[in-house]
Amino acid sequence: MCLGIPMQIKSIDGFTAHCEAKGVTRDVSLFMMQEDKLEVDDFIVVHVGYAIQKISPQEAQTAWELYDEMLAAEPSAPR
Repeated sequence: MCLGIPMQIKSIDGFTAHCEAKGVTRDVSLFMMQEDKLEVDDFIVVHVGYAIQKISPQEAQTAWELYDEMLAAEPSAPR
């Protein structure tokens, strides 16, 4: 299963964006989206280090709410 993570662009340098999601920061390649106009504060979906889609803030929030629900439903790992 593939999973895209919504992240917010904090800065852009060429084809690399420094992004943040839930306190975690990553450098993300914008190479696959070079035809799109991306700006600081935009939300993108990131898959294996590449931005693959621009999304609205509402879509990002909805995705994180669903991910949080999935994680909360997971049984705890055996100790």
